Amino acid sequence: MLYLYLDESGDLGFDFVQKKPSAYFVVTIMYVYGNENRKKIKFAVRRTLKKLNSRKGKKRIVEELKGTDTTIEVKKYFYGQLKDVEFGIYSIILNKKRVFKDLTFNKERLYNYVSRILFDKLPVTTAKQALELVCDKCKAKPEIKEFNDYVLKHLQARVDPKLPIYFNHHDSKDVLELQATDLFSWGIFRKYCRKDIEWYQIFAKERVKFEEIYLK
Repeated sequence: MLYLYLDESGDLGFDFVQKKPSAYFVVTIMYVYGNENRKKIKFAVRRTLKKLNSRKGKKRIVEELKGTDTTIEVKKYFYGQLKDVEFGIYSIILNKKRVFKDLTFNKERLYNYVSRILFDKLPVTTAKQALELVCDKCKAKPEIKEFNDYVLKHLQARVDPKLPIYFNHHDSKDVLELQATDLFSWGIFRKYCRKDIEWYQIFAKERVKFEEIYLK
């Protein structure tokens, strides 16, 4: 089975005068083929959380790994658990300052379109049994339906029609693989928004299969 985990970093705010939105918006998909690789990624996240919460003097329980809250030492420990795991990172980086003004008022259309460009780059034809897409649950029901319909039509055109396609939107606290995706997405986001590559350079050479700025 082919598993796809989708997460974002940054925001889709466009008021660069009165507010301080991020200059880039990053959509990242972690591509995992086979249940064994998926289990190993879950184990790596679970083991990293256990290590975090076993520290002496810890005042609060860490419930999930987040790129913004996790130290580089913990990120390195997490990545060290993935040496023998087969997976890839695919990411598209939206340069928000180049977006046409009309689209800044239609964020769902913009998000769906950018996501579709990313899906174009995924080797989904390798799916042999089924394909499952899991997204961080951050949309309202109408937006979820619009996204699902939009992406489903695109994937159906590329995947063998005999294979089922499953879509799920979950809280990242409940899906360890989404937490892993968040860590990688955050690393790519930091590269473009802060020119900080400390975490990025640890995983990028081995894992990043596609990385491109949209609207350079």
